[in-house]
Amino acid sequence: MSGHSKWHSIKHKKGAADQARGKLFARLIRQIEVAAREGGGDLEANASLRSMVAKARDSSVPVDTIDRAIKRGTGELEGVRYEPVTYEGYAPHGVAVFVECLTDNRNRTTAEIKNILSRNGGSMAEPGAVAWQFERKGLIILDHDAATEDDLMLAALDAGAEDIADTGDTWVVTTGATDLHAVRVALEAAEIVVTSGDLTMLPTTTVPLADESAAKSVLRVVDSLEDHDDVQNVYANFDIPDDVLSAVMA
Repeated sequence: MSGHSKWHSIKHKKGAADQARGKLFARLIRQIEVAAREGGGDLEANASLRSMVAKARDSSVPVDTIDRAIKRGTGELEGVRYEPVTYEGYAPHGVAVFVECLTDNRNRTTAEIKNILSRNGGSMAEPGAVAWQFERKGLIILDHDAATEDDLMLAALDAGAEDIADTGDTWVVTTGATDLHAVRVALEAAEIVVTSGDLTMLPTTTVPLADESAAKSVLRVVDSLEDHDDVQNVYANFDIPDDVLSAVMA
């Protein structure tokens, strides 16, 4: 899973560019609205909202912007009603793709996601075709100098973390979906600065992509999907060696 851990680290850096364009803010605000609508505006009682708000704060979304998003979600303020929808498909080389969207027009989004996949050498799949190849996990990213390996392991594993990966520039801590908040709180209590923490979908099996051409063709699909305004998250079960991934991203 080293290639996938490295990809999560690179995606975090890529998020800084998204933030500069305002795209990341828009996605986070939409996620907060939906979480508040589905589970209420109380952070203590709504774990999904608590996770989304923490993610927004990690990305420096202003507090008043977060508060307004929560109020739109609970109906205290007027706003567009978004609904969650997922899509499953394949990128080139048989790589499974799982896409999470929030949309106010399901028919439009479905057609556009299908078009993105097909024009980049992929295809749409039936519901359930690839979802079984992923499992929901928590993922915490820290700068490499935020803690020593011993200190990180002591704090994270004692709080229930499942794995710690060293990507060179960062530490990537994997947790169970329900343990994300507890592990993050434990790290912060140990005065370890967390860069980001979020729920994700990790592949249970991976497709190795050992050359640049194959890696580029798959990442082209991922990037094209992530550029769509309704797309919130894209998960894929590729495994690209670090040297190939570095060459492609360069």
